[in-house]
Formats: sequence, structure tokens, C-alpha cells
Amino acid sequence: MYREFYGLTEKPFNLVPDPKYIYLSHKHKLALSMLEYGLFENAGGITVITGEVGAGKTTLIKRLLHSIDYEKTTIGMINNTHRNFGDLMQWVALAFNLPHENKDKVSLYRDIQRFLIEEYGQGRTSVLVVDEAQNIGAETLEELRLLTNINSENDQLLQIIMVGQPELMELLLQPQLSQITQRIGAEYHLEALDLTDTVKYIRHRLQVAGCKEILFDKSAFLAIHVFSRGIPRLINTLCEYALLTGYALDKKTINHSVILDIIKARKISFSDWRKNISDRDLGLLQKLNALTGSDVLAGIKG
Repeated sequence: MYREFYGLTEKPFNLVPDPKYIYLSHKHKLALSMLEYGLFENAGGITVITGEVGAGKTTLIKRLLHSIDYEKTTIGMINNTHRNFGDLMQWVALAFNLPHENKDKVSLYRDIQRFLIEEYGQGRTSVLVVDEAQNIGAETLEELRLLTNINSENDQLLQIIMVGQPELMELLLQPQLSQITQRIGAEYHLEALDLTDTVKYIRHRLQVAGCKEILFDKSAFLAIHVFSRGIPRLINTLCEYALLTGYALDKKTINHSVILDIIKARKISFSDWRKNISDRDLGLLQKLNALTGSDVLAGIKG
């Protein structure tokens, strides 16, 4: 709809994670390094990556999976965890495409063990990736630990990568999970982007989408950072609607007023921001007020 207007070859701010668009800030590079270490160096250990919703964890996992030699590595993915998760062994068997229906836990554990031994014997590393791991609960995490007990004389046969929201850290700190935390060989908490990286992130995605013009001015960049709090998914949401709104208003350059109109209109998406304005938010708002010569907070409440 707006692509031709802005000279874009495709939509730059799609909410579906796409490794092609990944912008590796310093923080994302560190997180990716930890994932790579967990995959290639931390044989038989557990790697934990945490971060807020929309921080870019799933995109990093996809980037990692694109870099793997699948002749030497077998990946199992569990990415639909929830509170009523059920039998972990069934989900692990399903992740590795093993028969799992109408089998009890003992049979499933034996089948998984046999599978891991066969993969190891053929020179392949087996990796289980558990996304949204904060949802599976302490008891299930303890079952997950039991899988790390499957080993040969010299090597553990399964590497586990757990990815989740900050609640996963709280869960792993529970005393009854001390045995699994002792197996964690690499961990990283992915924080939000700062203002500099927010600007670089937006420019990077526009460039990948074929943009050759400056579509956002300085006030727009700052406003996007203020209301997204540096969370990539929220940056994408704001930028997508900004381009759509700019197109509708025949604006070739997006400024802060376009962003403020979006915030005022989207009562649900940014309700958490309105309810929980931090000192950091207020400090950034003061910068935006000084830049634009307006009272931004009063404007979005009006």
C-alpha cells in the first residue's frame, strides 16, 4: 500500500521474525555469541537466553538455525509451550519426529535415549531448543534435566537451549531447580535497544527493504524510542503504522506528530506504557519536549 510511495521493495517492519532483517546491536551480538557457544562449544550443557516480549529472542534463534550444518546437527524445536503443557517426553519425541502417541514416559525416554545414541554414533550433535520456556513449570524443567543425563563415556548426547521471558530466570532460581542451574554453561539476558541502536535498527530495516531516502526525522526517531522503550517488536509496530499514516497524509518524511497521533489512537497496544511511566520514560520525554517545543505527555492524553 505504501511501498511505492516510499520507494520500498517490500514491507520493512513485518512482525514475523525474518533473519534477513536482523540488526545485531552489541547486545544482540553477545546473545548470539552465547547461543553459538552453547551450540558448538558447550557440549551437553544448557544455554539460557532471556529477554522481554519482543526483544528479538526468536529472531536470534532463527538466525542461529540458518547457520547450522544440518548434516552434522539434528535440531528439535519446542515452541508452543503453555501452562498445561502436559508430558514433556511426548513433546521431545515430537520435536525429533519420533513416534509418541499411546506411549508411556518410560517408553518415550527409552526411545529418545536410543535416538540420541544413534545420532551420536553417526557423528551428529543433537540440540533441543525450548522457546517460551518460562511457561513449562518447575516440575517439567526437572524432567528436562534428566535428559542431560544421557551420555556416552566422554560426552553428553543432548544440548539444550532454553529461551524465555524474564520469568524464566525467576523460575530457575527456585531452590528445587539447583541441579538444572548447575548444568547451565552459558546464559544471557537480552536488554532493550538504546536510542542509538533504535535509530540504527530502523535505518537498517529500511535499507534492506530498498529505501534510499530519509523517511524519519530526528523527532520521529526519538518519539519511537520513547514509546517502544527500545523493544524491537514495538519499534516495528510503530514504524509500520507511521509509514501507513504518512502515506495517508501524503507525508514523505515522518515526524514526531505522526508518532504521537498513533499513540493517541492505539489505546490497547500502548496501555502498559501509559500505566507504568518510569523515571527513564520521563527523562526521554523531557528530551522529546525540548526537541519539539511541546508537552508530549499532555498531547497524548488529550
